[in-house]
Amino acid sequence: MIVRILGEGQFDVDDAHVARLNELDDALEKAIEADSETEFALALAALLEQVRTVGVAHDADAIDVSDAVLPYAEATLVEVRELLADDGLIPG
Repeated sequence: MIVRILGEGQFDVDDAHVARLNELDDALEKAIEADSETEFALALAALLEQVRTVGVAHDADAIDVSDAVLPYAEATLVEVRELLADDGLIPG
């Protein structure tokens, strides 16, 4: 899976990590639904950190479509709410 973090680039994430990314995505969605800035900031940071940790930087010269697009680290709750699809940020 190719995951883009806006402003940082793309990361190749092995499918073995998708379930954990979905758990973190669910936590982010719940924080947004609760309209909790604190929970939102923690959940977004955890999701981005997980991608950075388990992912490998995607070749910057490659032109490949991302399977998931995540907001930049400083994104606001309102901005991320607008990005969310019905099934969250992480497909699957």
